[in-house]
Amino acid sequence: MNPRPHVGIAKFEKELEKRLHPRFLLNLPVEYYPIDSPGAAQGHTLNASQGGLMVCLRELFQKGQCISLKIFFSSESNLFTIETKAEVMWADHKLGEDGNYRYGVKFVEISAGNLKIFKTFLDGLSPNLMV
Repeated sequence: MNPRPHVGIAKFEKELEKRLHPRFLLNLPVEYYPIDSPGAAQGHTLNASQGGLMVCLRELFQKGQCISLKIFFSSESNLFTIETKAEVMWADHKLGEDGNYRYGVKFVEISAGNLKIFKTFLDGLSPNLMV
């Protein structure tokens, strides 16, 4: 049994994109809700880095809006849930074929422990799986 998640293989030059952290193509489940809302909904990631995510969500959010996220992933035999507050950095308001909107979100509040767990998870992925 392969403990690694199913991820896509692609790589962009880090220098061309001027990113602080490498991105990995990852389809991870997320639970999200606006900061002032008690109700949560489900979505998923398209890619991830230790600084943020590209996510597919059913609700319409605006650039600059903050949302709460729970990210679910497994590593070896462990299941992890990372909680974070994220800011929408860009929004694609064109509804995708899957009925979701795409967003780029940046982590703005994440505990040091959760960040370490997520960074360790990402560091464990093959360098050939970066985008």
